[in-house]
Amino acid sequence: MRLPLAVFALLTATPALADEVSGTILAYDRQANVIVFSDRSVWELGDLEVPEDLEAGDRVTIDFTSAGDSGIGKANALTRE
Repeated sequence: MRLPLAVFALLTATPALADEVSGTILAYDRQANVIVFSDRSVWELGDLEVPEDLEAGDRVTIDFTSAGDSGIGKANALTRE
């Protein structure tokens, strides 16, 4: 009985991995720094710097910090695939 509890405690105590999402850009609003993926999900990039030639059709990955139960936090990085 103690072994399963010890394994459970070990697994739940490990740090969370970085969150990331990938997608194809449907639209990019340079003024608001917002990306819309082809699945219609909207990603606010805040003050994150993005490539000047970023455009619809590009496939990108966004690394972000999760805000837990309250949702998505801050976008940390954007990389083109």
